[in-house]
Amino acid sequence: MGNSNLTPDAYAAFARLSDDEIARACEVQTFHAHGPGGQGVNTADSAVRMRHVPTGIVVVSRESRSQLRNRALCVAKLRAIFERRARPRRARKKTKVPAAAKRRRLADKRLHAQKKAARRRVTGEG
Repeated sequence: MGNSNLTPDAYAAFARLSDDEIARACEVQTFHAHGPGGQGVNTADSAVRMRHVPTGIVVVSRESRSQLRNRALCVAKLRAIFERRARPRRARKKTKVPAAAKRRRLADKRLHAQKKAARRRVTGEG
């Protein structure tokens, strides 16, 4: 199973590895690709699925008719994922609701309450 709780530093370490080291840490499956390409795609196991064992990330490449090229594309996709996850998330800045928006919302609530009150049944006292 994958480690979704890895730190950005761990992903940065994976991103610094060479292509060969990334490929060695992967389980590779080959299969027939679907879609356009005709016999070149349908008769050969040219599509590649790679699972990076330490992280559990799975990527698939079936762009090329060459299995070797698809393996290289999988490694490139993994590297891009590692680099993206290596960047720490930006801290969210809390923003205040503007005073004018608060006044507008409260005025709308008062108007709505008056409208509802006007629809109520009038009780006759007397």
